[in-house]
Amino acid sequence: MSDRYIVLRRKERRLQRRRKHSKKRIRLAPDRPRMVVYRSNRHIYVQIVDDFNRRTITGCSSLTPVVREKLNGAQTKVDQAKVVGEHIALLAKGKGIEKVAFDRNGCKYHGRVKALVESARSGGLKV
Repeated sequence: MSDRYIVLRRKERRLQRRRKHSKKRIRLAPDRPRMVVYRSNRHIYVQIVDDFNRRTITGCSSLTPVVREKLNGAQTKVDQAKVVGEHIALLAKGKGIEKVAFDRNGCKYHGRVKALVESARSGGLKV
C-alpha cells in the first residue's frame, strides 16, 4: 500500500468520526426537519430532510440555475455560500418550514458553512 492510500483512509476515518459525533447532538423532532450541508472543493450543497417520513423536502446548491444567476461568476466561495443560504431560506419559507436542526455533516463550523447558516438565519429560518 502506498502512503497516499493510508493518508486518504485516515482522513476518511476522521471525517466519519466527526459526522457521528455531530449527529449525536441533533435532536430529531417532527416539527424540526434537518438541514444538511455538504461542502466540496468547488461547490456547496444544502438539503432540508424530513427524517420521520424519510424524504427530502427541498434543497439547493451553488449549481442550481436560480442561484447561478445571482452568483455572476466572480465571487468567492464564501459569497456563494451566502447566496445559497438565502435561497434555501426562501425555499423553506415557501414550504412552510420555520425551524430546522442544523447538521454540519462533519464539517467545521467556520468559513463557507458558517456563512451559509448565518445567511439562512437572516433569511428567516430558525436554526
